[in-house]
Amino acid sequence: MGIRSIVDKLNIVRSLPAIVAYKTSNNKHIIDKDIDRWKDINNIKNDISKVMLLNWLLVNREEFRNLFYNRINKSIVNTLLRVFYPKMNTLYVSTSDIGAGLFISHGFSTIILANSIGENCWINQQVTIGTKNGVSTPPTIGNNVRIGAGAIVIGNIVIGDNSFIGAGSVVTKDVPENCVVVGNPGRIIKQNGDKVDIAL
Repeated sequence: MGIRSIVDKLNIVRSLPAIVAYKTSNNKHIIDKDIDRWKDINNIKNDISKVMLLNWLLVNREEFRNLFYNRINKSIVNTLLRVFYPKMNTLYVSTSDIGAGLFISHGFSTIILANSIGENCWINQQVTIGTKNGVSTPPTIGNNVRIGAGAIVIGNIVIGDNSFIGAGSVVTKDVPENCVVVGNPGRIIKQNGDKVDIAL
């Protein structure tokens, strides 16, 4: 038995509480879609079981741990799991309504506090999603939205489906569907595939 095989078996033992939590979770169907999305983005081969994929993601992707703990949402289980797989300390996922397939790239210095997030979204590092001046309702993020590194998306606003918020952008107003937004303050530079220049 090789070293790699031994390590894999030890990690499975370490992951047993997480596997039980996953198997018994009311959100298992959502976690399955999360696992599939992270598998595709990480170019992992298709002949690996969901349990082995979950184990690999917990071992190798701290950002996935934070999302997984959000899905499990059981304080006692989460406390136990964090002993074996610590969370990424600078990634805050404080949204209860997150659609399946959220991918968090790098994730450090990132705050995710949204009213809701749709399916198959992508959030990069150093992103802030939250309230404006600490008092408003946080943003509602649609499906298939990508938010680039360092972007700030705050306030009681809606980011429409299939929109892209460019790196470093500051967005405090609604964004329609199928838009590309860049700059501070954010401007729409593409809508429905056409080049435009529209202030938010």
